[in-house]
Amino acid sequence: MEEHVPVLYDEVLALLEPRPGGQYVDGTVGAGGHSAGILEASAPDGRLLAFDRDEEALSFAADRLAEHSNRVTFVHDSYSRMGELAPIHGFTKVDGILLDLGLSSRQLENPARGFSFQREGPLDMRFDTSAGKTAADLVNSLSANALADIFWRYGEERLSRKYARAIVSARPISTTFELAKLIEHEAPGHSRRRRIHPATQVFQALRIAVNQELAELEVGLQEAIELLQPGSRIAVISFHSLEDRFVKNFFRDLTRDCVCPPRQPICTCDAEAVVRLITRKAVKPGEQEIEINPRSRSARLRVAEKLGATISV
Repeated sequence: MEEHVPVLYDEVLALLEPRPGGQYVDGTVGAGGHSAGILEASAPDGRLLAFDRDEEALSFAADRLAEHSNRVTFVHDSYSRMGELAPIHGFTKVDGILLDLGLSSRQLENPARGFSFQREGPLDMRFDTSAGKTAADLVNSLSANALADIFWRYGEERLSRKYARAIVSARPISTTFELAKLIEHEAPGHSRRRRIHPATQVFQALRIAVNQELAELEVGLQEAIELLQPGSRIAVISFHSLEDRFVKNFFRDLTRDCVCPPRQPICTCDAEAVVRLITRKAVKPGEQEIEINPRSRSARLRVAEKLGATISV
């Protein structure tokens, strides 16, 4: 298995600006690459709270970060609960938060996890393998309309209805190869010859649905902003357009001093901007990084800085 390469590593550290003595949260610790950089930059007394829903990832990250073990606390839970869980571990207000929303190489390359259509394994796709429904549960129980809705909403798959009907006719489906071959068979001839495999968006959509990723992102971003102290930053790396669009709009909405309807002549909302944008446009990997790590190609980094206001509920 290839060594994990943290995406946009230099850019994250430059824009997050970790400093000695600071308190930081990595909401998706993964293989621990970004966390290692944050801990090194915040030495000798900076602290890190590391979340992940994947127990295997936490175990791997703990080994990787062993030299910093006295300054890092691991939590097997979703980053969307950081507002509740961070204070329990002594992180009441923090100096920076990172969310890397991508899958790690370890997850993709482990056939037992079922994330990749390039390796045969059970159709699982759960980040937390101890709880929740698997992708096989959804594929084999939902109606064609419900499956099509998932494929369209989370994968923006134009052939969502066709694929959903084919799945319902062919089930039960239990492995990644079974699903991938079915989609490939149903794809038009020109789609089968595309550089991107026709099952890519279906697998993405199922993974998002299984792990409720967009719902988690919505709650997690709000929790993160509240947890940050003024003058501190949040950095978010996304890997597909749905997530990036959500992060972009979320940050944009929090930069506004007024949320009254556009046609209202006088402001009555008393709203204040909560953040200022550090990145006006998404930061993308350079050609050199893409050459070293082709999976970084779709990565997009957005960073915002907390001001003094709080989110209006």
